[in-house]
Parts: sequence; C-alpha cells; structure tokens
Amino acid sequence: MANLRVAVDVGGTFTDVCIFDEETQEMRVTKVPSTPHDPMLAVMGGVERAKINLADVSLFSHGTTVATNALITRKFPAAAMITTQGFRDVIEIRDGTKDDLWDAYNDVSGPYIRRRDRFEVAERIDFSGKVVTPLDEVEARRLAALLRKRGTTTIAVCFINSYANPANEIRMREILQEELPGATVSASAEILPEIFEHDRFNTAVSNAVLAPLVTGYVDRLAAQLKDGGYTGDLLLLHSGGGSMTPRMVKRYPVRLAASGIAAGAIAAKHVAQQCGFEDAVGLDMGGTSTDICLVSGGELRITKEWQVEYGHPIVFPSIEVLTIGAGGGSLAHIDIAGALRNGPQSAGAAPGPACYNSGGDQPTNCDANVALNRLGTSLAGGAKTLDRTLSLEAIKRVIAEPLDMELAEAAYAILQVANANMADAVRLISIRRGYDPRDFALIAFGGAGALHGAEVARELNIPTVVVPANPGVTSALGCLLVDIRHDLSAMFSGLASETDPGEIEVRFKTLEKEASSRLRHEGVNDENAVLKREISMRYAGQWRSLSVPIGTGRGALETAIETFHQEHEREFAFRQDDQPVEIYQLLLSAIGKTPKPAFIPATELNADPGEPVSTREVYFGNTGWLSTPVYDRRRLPAGATFSGPAIIDQLDSTTVVPPRTTAEIDGWGNIRIHLHDLPSSKES
Repeated sequence: MANLRVAVDVGGTFTDVCIFDEETQEMRVTKVPSTPHDPMLAVMGGVERAKINLADVSLFSHGTTVATNALITRKFPAAAMITTQGFRDVIEIRDGTKDDLWDAYNDVSGPYIRRRDRFEVAERIDFSGKVVTPLDEVEARRLAALLRKRGTTTIAVCFINSYANPANEIRMREILQEELPGATVSASAEILPEIFEHDRFNTAVSNAVLAPLVTGYVDRLAAQLKDGGYTGDLLLLHSGGGSMTPRMVKRYPVRLAASGIAAGAIAAKHVAQQCGFEDAVGLDMGGTSTDICLVSGGELRITKEWQVEYGHPIVFPSIEVLTIGAGGGSLAHIDIAGALRNGPQSAGAAPGPACYNSGGDQPTNCDANVALNRLGTSLAGGAKTLDRTLSLEAIKRVIAEPLDMELAEAAYAILQVANANMADAVRLISIRRGYDPRDFALIAFGGAGALHGAEVARELNIPTVVVPANPGVTSALGCLLVDIRHDLSAMFSGLASETDPGEIEVRFKTLEKEASSRLRHEGVNDENAVLKREISMRYAGQWRSLSVPIGTGRGALETAIETFHQEHEREFAFRQDDQPVEIYQLLLSAIGKTPKPAFIPATELNADPGEPVSTREVYFGNTGWLSTPVYDRRRLPAGATFSGPAIIDQLDSTTVVPPRTTAEIDGWGNIRIHLHDLPSSKES
C-alpha cells in the first residue's frame, strides 16, 4: 500500500527532498546538488538518494524553477504574436515606467517576442463587446501559411478588448489550429479575460513562450515517475500557492513562474499556525537571496502586480513575496563613497564564500558568521569543511583595513548591514501595507535564516522567532501542504449602489461552473472542492482597486462594501464612506483539497536540554566575545528550554540564540526564541 508523500523543491544550489511516512508519521529529508542544465536529473537523483520506492508513493509534489529560469535566461522556442491591426507594439511600449526612474541608461529589457515576429490582422471589438470589425479570415489564413513556412508552432493571439468578447480571438485560434496542426496557441481572453491590454497581452505571450519548455519538462518527469512505479498525478506548485496537474499545466504554464518561492511561503504559514500564530512574517534566507512573505489572519497576502523581469507583468494571483539580494553568499564590499554595503552581488555556489576554499576571495555573510564563530567549520554533517582562516583574511583585506576597524567589529558590521537590509524589506511588506510587525511572529528558515532571525526580529521589535524543525528544507515541506487551486476572474464595471446583486450572482455562477469543470478535470471530487468569492472595488475615480471577500445571499454586497471601507483604511490610512464605491472585477478561487500529512506533536516533554556537545567563543555585538554552549539539534528533547547565548547545530542549518533571549523546543520540533525587553505596539 502506498504510504509515502514526497515533495521536491528545486533551488539554485540544492534540490531538497522531503518524505513523510503516513504509517510511522516520520519525516525524512535529503539534499542533492541542483542540475541547472536539466533540473529533472536532480529531482530523480534526490529520489534515488533518499531510497524512495516510487510504488510506495501516494503523492508526489514538485516546486520547479523551469518556468522562472526560462523567463530569466530567455531561452525560448521560436514564437509569434498575432494582434489587432494597430496594436503590434503594445508589449514594447508597455506602460512607460522604468524600474529606476532616475537612471537614464537603464532601459527595460525588450519583449519576449521580437517585433518582426509580431503580426497584425484586421478585426475589432469595442469596449462593450460589440463586434465592430469581424475577423478577416482570408488574412488570418495567409498569416497561418506564413507561420507554417517559418516553422513557427508557438503562437500568442492578443486582440484588443477580447476580454469583453472573445469571439474573434477564438476564431483566430481555430484557424491557426486548422492550418497548423499540433501548434500551441495561447489566446489572451482564455488565459486572462481582463482589461488593460499590456498586462493581458504580456501574460498571454509569457504563457505561449513557456508552453513547449514547461510541457516537455513535465511530460518527461511524469513519464520517469510512472516508469519507476508511481501511479498518481504529478502535482506542480504554482505561484498562487496551489498546485496543478500536468493536464492544466499544458493550458497555463505561465502559472509555474515563481513556483519555488510560493512553497516557502506556504510552509511559513503552516509553521505559524502550528505554533498558534495567525499573524507572521516568513523570512526565507538562502545562499543568494532572502524571500519575505506576510501571513495576516491566517492567510497569505496575494498580489496581481508581479513579474520575473521588470516591465513584463504576469497578471495571475500570486503569493506576495518580496525578494532581496541578501543571502549567505552575498558579498560585502565598500562602495565608491566609502560606505559598507552587503549584496545584492553574490559569490554563488561557485566559487562560493572565501571559507569554501574553492577560489572565492571576497567576504560574504557566511564568512562573517564563520569569523565570529556563529557558524562552525563543518556543514551538512561533515560533507563540507569551512576554512575560518580564509574568512578572516578576506574580511581583513576587503573591509577591516580599509575602514580601520577591528576584525571582529568588521565581521559584525557585515552582518548588521545584512540584517538592516532584511529588516527594511520586512517593513516594506508589513508597515507599508498597514501592518505593525510588532504584532507578528517571525518564521526564520532557509539555509541561513536561523543564523540571522533573532537579530532581524530585534531590529523590528518582533517578540518571537520560530525556526522550523528542518529549516533548510522548509520550502520542500511547503510542497507537501498545497491544494489544487485555480483562479478565475471576470470584469464587472459599475457603481455598487446601482448594481443588481442578482446580476453579480449570475456572473459568479458562471465562474463557478467553469471552476467546477476544471477541478473535475483534475480528478477532484465535489466534496473536496471549495470555491471562494472575492470582489474587487475602488472609490469612484480611483485607479487602483482592493479585493475583499463576498458571501452569498441577501446583504452580501452591502457587507462587502463595508469590508472594502475597512480594508482601504487599514492599507491607505483613510476611508470615504460618502464616496461612491465602484465595482471593478469579480474573482473566484477554486480549491481542490488534497490530503495533508498529520503532524503529531510529541507528548513527552523534557525541559532539560542536557549537556552541550561543546563550548566556543562567539561574538555578539555589544556584549563582545562570550563563552557559548553548542547543542546538537538531534539530541535536544521536545520541551527543552534554555537561555541565550547558545548555538544549535543541525544538518541543514545553524540557529543562533543571542543574549537576552530564551529558547524552547516545542512538540513539533520547532525552535521558539523569545526576545525580551521589547516595546509592544500596544505600549506605543
């Protein structure tokens, strides 16, 4: 009988594997080096290293970087775009903005499909959906013949106002499929039936160029798993925090962009709720970057304003994750003004930090932690040995001597700058959204998150830090916890006071019919299907809108309007009850519940941590060098409590428990660090 649940998360440096045994309730984890040229090799290598019999696997979930990497490297197949006459350059003109407004030399990268591969055809739909000009089918077939001659079989069809009436787009797609059998055609109104042509066009173009790459990868991996004995569906995590089967991936491959980032956020939410926190900030610090997410009221924040590359929006709901260049391998350097900086440049996996002794000679956050004895000289159970002397030499040459600082002060300054960068990012995703971080817990994970979590929390006056049981593979854990999810939308413009609630109900019923069809197509039973409605509104005359939940029945719209006023006040610090509210869009989330691991906490607790495995001198900023006990995480019993300073070593991470804190191991194996003498939001 199949009793294993397996999740694999592909990262830039390592591919993490998480295995949960339903019979014994035991969790196993393993890591293998990633294989960027073909991620599937690392996935199957991780399965082999973990000695997994695929015939024993009941669920296989996967977070992949295939789509994200393809958009970054732009290694696409030949693709074409067909659009309404006069709109060929929409995706190149964009919205006229720049990532850095003041840098005249920093241009936004070009569109994913070159101008010479973008074609026009006569057709026109007006704003209301009326067909002003029918599709010129003669010209459409001529374009199809031209693409056939070029050998182009990947096509995006993007017509103006097709969100209001997709008839012309659908007919264009039918002609292409008649003339080009086997072609992959992405019609913008089917991918994203929303207003704003640049957003819709670019999302459809991204979907088109990714389709052959993602579909090929998914098909090959699914075949490998099947050959190995796996009989279930391969589930692939998408950016919205749900998963899709290969059948839906072929229709919406663009949803796999930012797949792995979402996994960490889902795991952060799970750990927070496991520990009793409805409000938490996730801090996922890896080797190159730190990903920060926010959980409020037990729910992750969702955004529709995101992109892999600036200027190329992908307008599907995505978990809001802020990524900054602060990781274990981020380089410390002095800028032209003589100030100490940290990142975003990274030493990467090769040559890596100076202490790796692999050719790197620039100091990194990893080197600073090694120099201050926060991080030991043995990683991954002895698989990697670090050379502290090389760290000291690099910090002395690049930072300490130019700034006339003591070596320990220079190393600690490197960490302070990194911590300040991460704290600023947390402020952006919390305070800027109307949330006070002092009311939140900090979930610190990733290979380096537990090294920095407590000091980032102190910078923000966050009272509690939680380090998951296996922080280095927490993102893989997130892949075990996702449900199948689809997000649907429909434009709906009009003043709320003049809108018939029955009309909204009819439109939602149409969305729900499509949602139920998708879930059944993916094998989800009706009893496991959950449909969540939201309505997007704004004050009349506003550009931006806010989405709030809406229920069913009489009074649902009035309740949603009041919720909108409250959310507007929280996010923007004002509300205008006398201002007309305009409905902008209807949104529906279709969730297919999948079985989750039943994590059972330990019932026997022992407050005595036992004797430390060693003691070493560790540098802690204002207190200087302190004799610090070092504990082996595997030997600490559930319930163990102790006061800082302390170092907790485990195979995939090291946790720093600084002075003026206490720590405990809870029943699930999480390390909870409590910071003392902090002002609360209530006191302020």
